Amino acid sequence: MSQSTWKDQIALISGASSGIGAATAERLAKEGLHVILTARRADRLEELAGRIRQAGGQADVLMADLSTEAGRTDVYNYVMEHYKHLDVLINNAGLAWFGYTSKMPWQVAHNELEVNVITLVQFTLLFLPVMEAQHSGHIINLSSIASATPQQGISIYAASKAFVSSFSTSIYREMKGSGVFVSAVRPGPVSSEFFDSTRAREGSGSIPAENMAVPPQRIADAIWSLLRHPRRSITVPWYWGATALIEPLIGWALDWVGPILLK
Repeated sequence: MSQSTWKDQIALISGASSGIGAATAERLAKEGLHVILTARRADRLEELAGRIRQAGGQADVLMADLSTEAGRTDVYNYVMEHYKHLDVLINNAGLAWFGYTSKMPWQVAHNELEVNVITLVQFTLLFLPVMEAQHSGHIINLSSIASATPQQGISIYAASKAFVSSFSTSIYREMKGSGVFVSAVRPGPVSSEFFDSTRAREGSGSIPAENMAVPPQRIADAIWSLLRHPRRSITVPWYWGATALIEPLIGWALDWVGPILLK
């Protein structure tokens, strides 16, 4: 499709203040979409919006606490009041925590589930009927390769991403032929603030996955590819797709090796 096809289409990107969300916002704005940036850090959002506008793109900033139902409802009301519709929803907001589950505070686990699962579900349930009524739209949910391989140290994160993958596939099939698409992106490790914050909290050195991380721009490119050529899911980089075979084939070995890696 040409850029004119995407010009002025409205895209809402959650968790847009850094990482995959920020990279995706810049990529979609470059392709002509009008992006709505939402997250908690207003200064980061304003800085990103400034870069997008300076490059000739269109961007709105909407600060919101997506861990609360009130914050999510405010985002929905803003979009519908100002634009009456939504063309693209990127459910990117997410939290992660690395370490032994036995040491994970309940509030941290609750917040992770709230953002990774509840926020994504509520945004989907709010905007899916809007897209269905207009017979067009695309919801892209950020999952992870961890959804297929339960991993030591990220139990809540891996479980939440397994939910995201299953949820996305179910709705993709429900919407077949409606003009509305739902896709899941399953990245491998991505260079992000997650690794820095984990080191600061745990006082640890390198986290194993960090050495294999790709830049967030790779994920943004994949999201743009999904919009141009809709399909059920995509794994980035592609070779991480083999992770789906790991658990059924060598899960027994991970039972032994996993605890060693976590230590």
